[in-house]
Amino acid sequence: MQKSHKHKMSYGSSGFCIEPVQNHESYCFLPNETLENYSSSYNSSQGTYPSVHAIKQHSPLESSTNNSLLCQNSPSTGSFLTNISPVSKPCVLMPQHYLEIINNSLENESCLTHENDDDLMQKMRELESAMRGADADILDIYMIPQESDPFLLEAEKWKKMMEIVYRGDLKEMLCACAKAVEGNEKETTEWLMSELRKMVSVSGNPIQRLGAYMLEALVARLASSGSTIYKSLKCKEPTSNELLSYMHALYEICPYLKFGYMSANGAIAEAMKDETEVHIIDFQINQGIQWVSLIRALSGRPGGPPKIRITCLDDSTSAYVRGGGLDIIGERLSGLALSYKVPLEFHAIDVSPSELQLEDLQLRSGEAIAVNFAMMLHHVPDGSVDGKDYRNQLLRLAKCLSPKVVTLVEQESNTNNVPFFPRFIETLNYYSAIFESIDVALPREHKERINVEQHCLAREVVNLIACEGAERVERHELMNKWRSRFTMAGFVPYPLSSYINSPIKNLQERYGRHYTLEERDGALYLGWMNQVIVASCAWRILPLETSYRRSIEPQQLISIYRAPRMPWIFLARVRLHLFSVIFKPFKYFF
Repeated sequence: MQKSHKHKMSYGSSGFCIEPVQNHESYCFLPNETLENYSSSYNSSQGTYPSVHAIKQHSPLESSTNNSLLCQNSPSTGSFLTNISPVSKPCVLMPQHYLEIINNSLENESCLTHENDDDLMQKMRELESAMRGADADILDIYMIPQESDPFLLEAEKWKKMMEIVYRGDLKEMLCACAKAVEGNEKETTEWLMSELRKMVSVSGNPIQRLGAYMLEALVARLASSGSTIYKSLKCKEPTSNELLSYMHALYEICPYLKFGYMSANGAIAEAMKDETEVHIIDFQINQGIQWVSLIRALSGRPGGPPKIRITCLDDSTSAYVRGGGLDIIGERLSGLALSYKVPLEFHAIDVSPSELQLEDLQLRSGEAIAVNFAMMLHHVPDGSVDGKDYRNQLLRLAKCLSPKVVTLVEQESNTNNVPFFPRFIETLNYYSAIFESIDVALPREHKERINVEQHCLAREVVNLIACEGAERVERHELMNKWRSRFTMAGFVPYPLSSYINSPIKNLQERYGRHYTLEERDGALYLGWMNQVIVASCAWRILPLETSYRRSIEPQQLISIYRAPRMPWIFLARVRLHLFSVIFKPFKYFF
């Protein structure tokens, strides 16, 4: 085998070629420039990366063919191109988007040139013939060292990364950074984060503002401190009165919560139009603002208002905002009901939804029950978190109450059991629409807008991106998934009426043409342009099953629910009762 020579491999749009190199120990720099001009200012001790300034200054359209940019791979420092041979191989990156790779390991002096597909196919045929019986030394002519493959792949990856940064598309860069975080690519992540910090701003356009919070969430995830930052955001919240004002501002400038509360109240009012005793079970009452409009609506009902009993559960965030327990809401709603001459009884339960027991609800015979799940079920974990499916368990509990109506209001997003990178994309698209809708309502320099986004939305974004397992409490699902859960629990859709649709259409028109309203498959969807934000629907059980529940004492219902602990036994008892009721008039004929 002959003495080997040094070669230079060029990578361009037309193919690969290996050419002799005279002095591969030398380095090529741009004229009158040093390597420091191209190194990133962020964490320079970890490696040397080309900056956006360098890319823009020496773009493919403006640089001369004589200019080149050097990147050297060194085991002692972070490398611009990683996973290559321990032997140092200088790499020259040309502005014309091809790489010249100095290769010292070729053991032959043949030149393999892939200038077109015909040449490549010819070489492949020759290689096949050689492998079938030719001398083994002939193979050395066609064999490229295996270490070249990952090297070229790494070079191609960095080429694409530089193109992304050069284009300056913030969404594209956020996605590339999230992908690097997912792959635990430290050098790539640090370089992209340093470039992203130059582009995001809490007072910029919608994607710049959202990008600032998403970038910090990525930093927290990379440092495995997502839960710490999430908790610190909760601890560093403003005073309760300030936070209450921010939440009220969000309620006013965007129609999402109003839409959900209005559609739920419309379904409840429609289902209870002939009832004299109404028991509303609210699994997360927040500030109680949802029931203000319902009390007003029921006060003007022909024949007089019904007697209302509200049983509610609390959460820590809402308690902090109001500055106290649920008794504060009880006093407010009782005062409002008294002014409208509506008899109201308020009952607070100090227990989490996953720990709720049937006897905690203090059921009474003869009352019509309405269950309200408004923006809360996505906080209840399912079986994917710790093996206990509290989400479906809560729906089965609601089914055992035999309510006349169950209302569901949820964010139309898919983040529950989704892996990190698709969840990042989903979060980016979903909250981009919300930030855009806020941008239309309030000026970018408005201090209240910054506070609303920081204290009402940023915490959700951080939790979705930086936290995992039980620490990630934001677990949204699409309406199709909720429909499947309710159907499996034994519910059927409650039909929507014009009583519900008409006021909601007026709400949409009042907020502007960019908001979209759609009714599909028994549910209402409110969105911003092409992105659905909130979905609302109502459910019920069969009317005969409702009659059965109201005909037995609450203690009997509790014993039926707790003793068997199997839904099919409960349903069998219901069907047996229905059978006896239906055929009771015919017993005199036998």
